Amino acid sequence: MQASRSALKKENPLGMDVMSSEEYASQSKLLLEFTNVPSIESAWLFKTNNEDRSTAMFSISQPDLLANNKRKYILHSHIVTRGTMPLECHWSPFPIEMTGVSAVVPSRSGSKLLVVRNGEKGSRTTLQIVNQSHVEKEIHVGQAIHGPLYTDEWFQGISWNHEETSIAYIAEQPPQPKPAFDDAGYRKEGSSEEDCNSWRGQGDWEEDWGETYSRKGRPSLFVLDIDSGEVRAARGVTKPMSAGQVVWAPPSSSGHRKLLVFVGWLEHNGFQGTARKLGIKYCSNRPCSLYAIHSPFEEEPDADNASVGGSESVSASVATNLTPSISSALFPRFSKDGKLLVFLSSKRAVDSGAHNATDSLHRIDWPSDWKAEQQLSVTDVVPVVMCPQDGCFPGLYCSSMLSDPWFSDHRTMVLTSAWRSTEVILSIDVLSGEVTRISPEDSGYSWSALAINGNNVLSVSSSPIDPPQIRYGRRASTEDHGTRAWVWDEVTSPLTAASNKIKALLSHHKLSILRVPVPNPSDELSDGGRLPFEAIFVSCEDSSQKPTVLILHGGPHSTSVSSYSKSSAFLVSLGFNLLIANYRGTLGYGEEALQSLPGKVGSQDVQDCLAALDHVIKEGLVDASKVAVVGISHGGFLTTHLIGQAPERFAVAAARNPVCNLSLMIGTTDIPDWCYAVACGTQARRLASESPSPDHLQIFHQKSPIAHISKVKAPLLMLLGGADLRVPASNGLQYARALRERGGEVKTIMFPEDTHEIDIPRSDFESFLNMGVWFKKYLKLI
Repeated sequence: MQASRSALKKENPLGMDVMSSEEYASQSKLLLEFTNVPSIESAWLFKTNNEDRSTAMFSISQPDLLANNKRKYILHSHIVTRGTMPLECHWSPFPIEMTGVSAVVPSRSGSKLLVVRNGEKGSRTTLQIVNQSHVEKEIHVGQAIHGPLYTDEWFQGISWNHEETSIAYIAEQPPQPKPAFDDAGYRKEGSSEEDCNSWRGQGDWEEDWGETYSRKGRPSLFVLDIDSGEVRAARGVTKPMSAGQVVWAPPSSSGHRKLLVFVGWLEHNGFQGTARKLGIKYCSNRPCSLYAIHSPFEEEPDADNASVGGSESVSASVATNLTPSISSALFPRFSKDGKLLVFLSSKRAVDSGAHNATDSLHRIDWPSDWKAEQQLSVTDVVPVVMCPQDGCFPGLYCSSMLSDPWFSDHRTMVLTSAWRSTEVILSIDVLSGEVTRISPEDSGYSWSALAINGNNVLSVSSSPIDPPQIRYGRRASTEDHGTRAWVWDEVTSPLTAASNKIKALLSHHKLSILRVPVPNPSDELSDGGRLPFEAIFVSCEDSSQKPTVLILHGGPHSTSVSSYSKSSAFLVSLGFNLLIANYRGTLGYGEEALQSLPGKVGSQDVQDCLAALDHVIKEGLVDASKVAVVGISHGGFLTTHLIGQAPERFAVAAARNPVCNLSLMIGTTDIPDWCYAVACGTQARRLASESPSPDHLQIFHQKSPIAHISKVKAPLLMLLGGADLRVPASNGLQYARALRERGGEVKTIMFPEDTHEIDIPRSDFESFLNMGVWFKKYLKLI
């Protein structure tokens, strides 16, 4: 008997039964089809000598499961437009892999390319200047000057100047010197570097910006002079400030002064004004301003400033706050003629405490020879929309901005923004404030702008059942297309061929966006809080006979838009309907609807999710007995709430880094203010403390899923990132252990190196593979 058991264990080391093992094999092959399809990260458009031709450069990525990272490629295309003739595209025969490359940034003219290779484990950072035939310059920057460049979507700012002779960027400030010790004890200052007979201590702890920024140095501003190969740090940026999103100001009328404009975040944004860096990832409610400073290469030499190449450094100028009257200023962009400085603001998030909220757009009329003592006025361009009329513009919700978002008239810019359950492309006249939706309105697709060339827009469109498709938008003449203002030509590309099999797998599914009435609205609600919310419904053939997965986004002030997602498409291909709920509090529906949620989490959002499910059941679209639920972060909070508050409604569940116990999270997360904001609403700032009172802890517990754990019946798959600073794994582990203690069925998978998103390629693959098998098992499909 012992021998047979041993043989069985050896034959099936994962402890699976034969059916589950076969299902893993089958689903893993299917998931690989979705995983191997490359995705577009960014794109640029360049003018040529021929008005009918432009050159497009695409940065694309593809997961490499064996290496456990992402391959990066560059792909080129020549785009030809001849009046009303069909668009022509001529692609390079093969993509070029950019091994070890952290970022590529073309110059303004497109004649040069900056290639960044960040050093690993203390090695040097390499900056290459590439022209159209060869590497023109290669600069190696040692750790004594700065660490790796910031290439994330928040702090990154890599900007060529107008003459293409200098590049400004954000990189990690060198760490503070550590105390040195040897067999005689402490080594005093001036001692030589560490050797085999000595070691370095840890020194004072330096706080970072939390999730995904752990162990990164302070984001600081540097400038590279290409001719000399010299790198200098900007001076006059105060120590408790982090810099990001730098751009060059237009040359002054005198032609001598060279200014940089950047976003500065002060680092004393803790509770009650204390010095603390609260987590900034996904959090636009951190106060920030626009600052202007002289290029360090304009200043007189100063012996204290480090530089590459041994040159003497420069004396400090003082950074000038350009936007002291507004609590948030992000993504500065100068118009092509240099007369306007436009920026986004998340002041509603900063002022209200919500971690994301409705954005506004603002303008500064930039003087041709601005001086630091000259005060600049800020003009509102697009204000915050509180309660949008049905079908009308709901406000701005932008997570980024193109480096060059301008049409050729110098006054119209292009933004990608959430519009209820879709993502759309907007054109905004920054002088009149007129907002126009230029992407098509007659489909449920989501659209995103990639690059601008003159008055043409390179974009990508997709839906949950249609992989991304490149589109080229241009203004249409009325005689060609009636009253339609824009024509969007389909761009046939090699990327399209890569997704043909995926299209075939999804071809029998349908997409619809459902309006869901607010269940039992109270008299306390604002007008915007009473408006219907939406759910994206992806249905199979005979949907009423198929199982359904309720998908819940995090945030809560985030959104699920009708764009393609590899993970969602994989679940669809397994035969599931998808119901993707955008409960109240979601971005894209006006500020009043968003602000209706803080203080009511665990109740209002839970009821909205159940209302969305009731809606499709009432319409006869799904089978009420075959429902799964999954969510990440706050979506995991809702998932674990739902299986506790409505245990009879869900057959199975999965949660990715879920918030399960706010009273535990408050002391371990990088954003303790979030716990107060969602639980206490408008009272959050007054109550917030690093040492919550027993009454506060009781409120946190009452609003948490763990308060309902005794009623849970659904088997739960718990997926956790071991390096998650946002919702540390202790939250999910406590819930899983408590559920198991009560006899519940729970499976936990820990990904030790993953942060909140669980997006390292192997971890992403394994988490969704397990989810597919888990759902099919408990929905009786295996």
